[in-house]
Amino acid sequence: MTAEGSNPVTLNDLIKLDDQGLIVAVIQHHQTGQVLMVGYMNREALEVTLREKRACFWSRSRKTLWRKGETSGNVLHVVEIRTDCDADALLVKCDPVGPTCHTNETSCFYRKVAFDGAITLEGDGVAQA
Repeated sequence: MTAEGSNPVTLNDLIKLDDQGLIVAVIQHHQTGQVLMVGYMNREALEVTLREKRACFWSRSRKTLWRKGETSGNVLHVVEIRTDCDADALLVKCDPVGPTCHTNETSCFYRKVAFDGAITLEGDGVAQA
């Protein structure tokens, strides 16, 4: 994206961070389209992600950067990044190595909610709740 006679617009120029300096990142399997997880990135996490082509996030609870898989080995190799139309969310298409969820499920979205509010487990069968 460029304006005539100007430099290309970069991701840092475009994205809108929230009042905590974060942007939501929806992580999707690049081949299947399955949503694997949702995380948050600050500018530094996004820079690391772009540079290393591995997903890096900002931990809101620990107040620190964390690279997905730094302890488990279950990394997310980044294939493509897109922004939504408002540039306040990212879609990060990844090639996962191992399960994405800390429960060892492929996706963090393994709980199915029925319209009566009942929950059933519909993941890989690893998580117990």
